[in-house]
Amino acid sequence: MTSFWVVAGVFIVGALMFVLPTLWSKRNRDGGVARDATNIDVYRDQLAELDSDLRSDILTLEQYEQSKRELQQRMLEDIPQGETMAATLMSGNRNVATITLTTLAVPLLAVSLYLWLGNTKALLPQPQATEHPAMSSAGSAEGGHPDFSSVLENLIARLRDQPDDIEGWLMLGRTYAMMQRFNEAKEAYEKVLALSPDNPEVLTDYADIVAMTHDGSLVGEPYELIKKALRLDARNPKALALAGTAEFEQKKYKEAAASWEKLLALIPPSEAELTQSVKASIDEAKSLASGGKGGMIARAMEQPGSQTPPPAENKPAGAAGAGAATATSGTLSGKVALSPAMATKTSANDSVYIFARAKAGPRAPLATLRLQVKDLPASFTLNDSMARSGVQLSTFPDEVVVGARISKSGSPMPQSGDLQGLSQPTRVGDKNIDVVIDQQLP
Repeated sequence: MTSFWVVAGVFIVGALMFVLPTLWSKRNRDGGVARDATNIDVYRDQLAELDSDLRSDILTLEQYEQSKRELQQRMLEDIPQGETMAATLMSGNRNVATITLTTLAVPLLAVSLYLWLGNTKALLPQPQATEHPAMSSAGSAEGGHPDFSSVLENLIARLRDQPDDIEGWLMLGRTYAMMQRFNEAKEAYEKVLALSPDNPEVLTDYADIVAMTHDGSLVGEPYELIKKALRLDARNPKALALAGTAEFEQKKYKEAAASWEKLLALIPPSEAELTQSVKASIDEAKSLASGGKGGMIARAMEQPGSQTPPPAENKPAGAAGAGAATATSGTLSGKVALSPAMATKTSANDSVYIFARAKAGPRAPLATLRLQVKDLPASFTLNDSMARSGVQLSTFPDEVVVGARISKSGSPMPQSGDLQGLSQPTRVGDKNIDVVIDQQLP
């Protein structure tokens, strides 16, 4: 507080420095006027002496007139504004009063305006909030905010006083979602929807939150919310992505492909990796719609916890023999671990997608596997049975990169906020590949 008033005082003095010099110079001019008034009295005395000399016959009339003219001439030269002298002399006293009034009024007016319009509470020392254990991880997730619990409490208090603050409720819902307190986030989003029921962005986010309270499933209420959002905004990217995932989950493969194709048209050209991923998902949905077996997405939904390939009898004819012949050369194996710095940003049931892709060229996965965060750290093996787009690992000649991505939404497509880690470039057949999930997608 002391620093604030010191700075305020400096500004007030600076303001006075612009005003007082002008007033002081006017006062000096008034002092000169007072001296001129004294000179007038001297000239009057001299004129009286001339009159007396004329009456005493000391001066002739001609000498008197000549001396009087000379006296008047000197007076006009010394005091050109003699006629206004009296009024100006009176203003000198008023100028002193003006200087005094200005010196007192400027600081008093400035302080009064701040006390009336400013935020005086901000000058008081802020109490140190005791951070709740549940908020500690949230603070870490937000880059280690030292007073995150206090910020949340202040937001909640503000919303008690301003229950119609849409932005406040939206901020609270997103904060709870980041803290993985999905039930509380759901309540906050319900407040937002009560105030703005036809906002497609809010409807989509709310559908995502509701899904998280139902073990990540988008079937049912979340899907209905997504369809409502798309009726309001048919080009909402997140709504299209979630719609495709929900339709795929319900085995509506044609509808899923159609939703993802609409999403594909909205992806900017610079997002090549996302484009390839969406295209791969569309191809898989179309393959399943035409009676094919599908790839990673289908296996992820049918066998969410499996780490082994499907049985040989479920493969097309000849696939079992080919797999046995290339069991060694067509595999990639290693370990996936989660960086401790990223641990607070996940929950045990979040999906983990392990994939292999070409080091250069298209980023579509060559092989994929799905685990959960609770399985980490884990060993993995990728082989030809997990191949995508008809390209088998055993026949891929170039270097590959193995990656692992944690998806909060459960969607196999990369989304903002997903956690990811990539290995060093390697060759198919390597067995000691290390992948550490240590970065967050922008």
